[in-house]
Amino acid sequence: MTIAICPGSFDPVTKGHLDIIKRSAEIFEKVIVLVLINPAKTPTFTVEERVELLRRALAELPQESRAKIEVDSSPGLLVDYAKEHCARVAVKGLRAVTDFEYEFQQALINKKLYPEFETVFITCNSHYMYLSSTMVKQIAAEGRDVREFIPAAIYEDVMHRVYRPRPCGFSQEQK
Repeated sequence: MTIAICPGSFDPVTKGHLDIIKRSAEIFEKVIVLVLINPAKTPTFTVEERVELLRRALAELPQESRAKIEVDSSPGLLVDYAKEHCARVAVKGLRAVTDFEYEFQQALINKKLYPEFETVFITCNSHYMYLSSTMVKQIAAEGRDVREFIPAAIYEDVMHRVYRPRPCGFSQEQK
């Protein structure tokens, strides 16, 4: 059985993430969606919250995909987790050339640390090329509708956490 890992911060999970996860489940027998703790990032949601948001969001996928997917988290290196769980593949979604440079570097390091571990790159659906968790949070913080970018199951959680109403009398010119 080929076990693949879809690692990420998922802060929050977007429809672009779900697309990559679903497509991974169509290729591999088992997919672990792994919330990694990145010390270089300051997340909006806790690890536990991100795991829960992912589980709820994955309910939107077809049953045949969901049956192959599990969600977990890890504070350590991806390759250490992969070894512990007999995973041989990391699946990474690519939006643009800038994603490739960072992900390629990570793939080379992972290969050095765990030679049997491969990284597979899946290009994102063109509908999601511009989409990132950071963009979703920035748009939601302004009170704008982000339903087309994130799963419906987590919309209220995201808006509740990031929306920051402006005080009365504040206008765009005062920014």
